[in-house]
Amino acid sequence: MPLQGMWWWICCRHGFTLLGRDYGEKEEEEESFEMKSASDVQICSRQGTLDVGVTQPVHVSNGSDRLLHALEEKHSLITQPDKVTYKDDQDVIVKGWLQREVNGGVKTPWSRLKKFWFVLTPDSLDYYNSNEKSSKRVGSLVLTSLCSVIWPSKQSYKETGYWNVTVYGRKHCYRLYTEHLNEAVHWVCAIQKVIDSKAPLETPTQLLIKDIDENHCNQESVDEIYKLNPILRHTKSPLYAPLLPFSYGSEDHSTHNVNGYTALRDEAVKIFNSLQQMENERDPIPLIQGVLQTCLDLRPLRDEVYCQVIKQTTDPPEPGSLNDLRYWQLLTCMSCTYLPSPAVLRFLHTHLQRTQELFPGTEMEKYAEFILASLDKTKQREFVPSYDEISVLINREELSCMVYYPGAGTCKVQITSHTTAEELVQELTDKLNLSNSHNVFALYEQNSHYEQALSKATIIADTLTRFENLSCKEKGFESRWRLYFKLYCFLNIEDVAKDSLEYSFLFEQAHEAVIRGYMPTNEDTLHSLAALRLQFLNGDFSPHAPFPRLEELFPIYILHSRILSSTKPSITSRTSCTSFQKGIFSKALPNGLWNNSLEKQKAEESQKFKGRMKEESANMMSAIVEKWKVLHSMQKTEVMTSYLSIVKQWSGYGSTLFDIDFYMSSSGSFFQRLWLGISASSLCLYKQGEMEPFENVLYSQISSFGVSDSTTFKVSAGEKDMIFETTKVDEITQLINTYLMCISNGHCSTMGSNSVAFHSQDEPVHH
Repeated sequence: MPLQGMWWWICCRHGFTLLGRDYGEKEEEEESFEMKSASDVQICSRQGTLDVGVTQPVHVSNGSDRLLHALEEKHSLITQPDKVTYKDDQDVIVKGWLQREVNGGVKTPWSRLKKFWFVLTPDSLDYYNSNEKSSKRVGSLVLTSLCSVIWPSKQSYKETGYWNVTVYGRKHCYRLYTEHLNEAVHWVCAIQKVIDSKAPLETPTQLLIKDIDENHCNQESVDEIYKLNPILRHTKSPLYAPLLPFSYGSEDHSTHNVNGYTALRDEAVKIFNSLQQMENERDPIPLIQGVLQTCLDLRPLRDEVYCQVIKQTTDPPEPGSLNDLRYWQLLTCMSCTYLPSPAVLRFLHTHLQRTQELFPGTEMEKYAEFILASLDKTKQREFVPSYDEISVLINREELSCMVYYPGAGTCKVQITSHTTAEELVQELTDKLNLSNSHNVFALYEQNSHYEQALSKATIIADTLTRFENLSCKEKGFESRWRLYFKLYCFLNIEDVAKDSLEYSFLFEQAHEAVIRGYMPTNEDTLHSLAALRLQFLNGDFSPHAPFPRLEELFPIYILHSRILSSTKPSITSRTSCTSFQKGIFSKALPNGLWNNSLEKQKAEESQKFKGRMKEESANMMSAIVEKWKVLHSMQKTEVMTSYLSIVKQWSGYGSTLFDIDFYMSSSGSFFQRLWLGISASSLCLYKQGEMEPFENVLYSQISSFGVSDSTTFKVSAGEKDMIFETTKVDEITQLINTYLMCISNGHCSTMGSNSVAFHSQDEPVHH
């Protein structure tokens, strides 16, 4: 029995060596498939001891199957190239003359093209000096499932006059050229077919992961596998080949180059070097972000990096030391950013549970517990976690988040890396006592010029990361981003209590609509609304009260339009005169003098415009203040009620307005620059600035609607089809669907129901 056991271990070791011969980097490195080391150690078994390389994996189960697989690989991978002659046609798939890029000699070190006779067989791509039967083979590229072939490049043909075919093998890369496209395509398809016919190759790490999965219920067997296989344990040596299989070369080479990436195999080795460097970093966060970004960009690397980090957290030389905890911190961040494949996920679960059993009450056990909890919640992230998020993750803490709401209110909440917009909205409605509201609330990303609602599934941490990225590119107060919570669907606005926070939401959002120009009314009414706003902000009139900017009280575009319309004739005549002068004098005057003259003229016009704006703004503010004085002793609740009573006189109040660039109906009518109002009961079309809609379609009348393309939205109501051109097609679709969902859930009994698909996209501003 001892001799049989020893023979079994030798066979297993030999089998892995054969696999390593195909998957390793260089022949002199085959003895250490994944790690290069000169030292050997003794691995003990129950029957005796064996001398094996420190990095040579030794298998402990399913020995006969693995050995058979290895012996099959031996016959397919190991050949004697020097004695092979031209094969019989029965083994040939494709043959023909191709030119290959070869390196020159000492006198001509540059690359050149040389013609060879190529033969593709079910196992390899061989080439010869001639097509004679007695010709000896010059070279051979063994084809396995890890080989790859790149299609001909049109750019290469333009530059060289040849169609190129590139074949990547373990050691060699054949760059082949032909003058005919159909010939190049024929070779590519044939080579790819051979590659696809090969059984997938598995690395030693993959085989050991399978064994651990098969024996996960037997802790003694799992411990034995770890003990006898250094490939699974922490190492201080560099990695010379990935732990998992990757195609030779890069099938997405052009895509990788855009972001500065090389082949996946090379990137895997680079990442391991970065992991080892992280041990000694004072601030590991930038390095952690770099590793996460690479894995986010290159999806196939995720399993590889998970395996690398699991390896480095298994039996470290100093468990619980800062160097060891660096890997646990990275694993924590990875578990909150993306998940591995099911096989690696099971391996990770086994590793974490084993850590909890081996190191109870330690930091490692706490990290393992945190990671296990995260894995159950993690969804695919859009962005790498921000610096602030990683700072709290490595301490296993939650992230503080500030949310703003109408009326300059703020609410500080704690979120995790998994919190979605829907979950945060629910938490905010509870925290702000809005749970009993019949209306629908949403969370927005907002700055001074832009506002967009977040879809329910949006991960809040991703949004905060995007804010961090944008803040690095955009400077200034106006570009400052924030999360904003407010009303989204107006289902019941009549029964809102006047002393509630929701009523102030209605007031603030109505005022927002007014100053953005979505309240078609006369200028005197706008003065009254501005005066009410002043009374709300400052109370009774006082000459010493702080005055907000006019654009915070009144739609400033009205003043712009008035000034431009009053100066339009003079500007037109001046433009004509300028064109006439330019035609006569542009050749007579030097370009510099003429350009300076134009710039000076533009500066004068801009100065005049600013002067007129200042004058008109002062007159406008005077008119508003006069109305403000009349509102003496009016309380805030009374102000909000008066303000909303004026706004509600417009039939479009409670609608969300979208700017429509072009509208056409099947009846033959068409318009440009309209408003599409979406409310709880219908869709309304307004000519911009008009009080009443010229088209009103109830939801019960709509038979279908949807997006035709990125800018076209179509609604069918009975026999009438309406087509809208707008950049807000996704937002329109989502809002309609949200209202219809509320109808189907019985939140509004006055509307009929329709069944349509729901699209989660961005939302606009609501009024």
